Amino acid sequence: MFVDDYRDAYGVKRLCQVLGVNRSSYYKWLDGAEARAARERADLQLAAQIRAVHHEADGAYGAPRVTAEQREGGMPVNEKKVARVMRKFQITGIRLRRRVRTTVSEPSAVPVADLFSRDFTAAEPGAKYMGDIEVAPGSPTRLIYAARATG
Repeated sequence: MFVDDYRDAYGVKRLCQVLGVNRSSYYKWLDGAEARAARERADLQLAAQIRAVHHEADGAYGAPRVTAEQREGGMPVNEKKVARVMRKFQITGIRLRRRVRTTVSEPSAVPVADLFSRDFTAAEPGAKYMGDIEVAPGSPTRLIYAARATG
């Protein structure tokens, strides 16, 4: 932290005033340094255990399965914490889901002409208008029309 780095040269009070930080916030941050270091050590230890389980599974396990393996081994751990540590140390499982293709175009359909030639700028307001008409979800009889003046 900047205040901690320069407190000997300028003083905590002046640095906190210049940065717009409460002095109490700085001292609270300073008091929590030991707890943050302990959490970091615990994360490193958990990451080593996660890597061991992950390696045994040939890199296939994600956070839910790693958590289940940890719990079976007698270590009560939260899945969200396992996921956070895996993200932090870039440990990823294999994703087996295929990409879902939601739109399949009709091969015989004629493509709509591009009347604007992808040029949506206009010299003055109101010179070009474009719009889109689509069927509203859940109601096949109701149409939505949106238009935008470019310029």
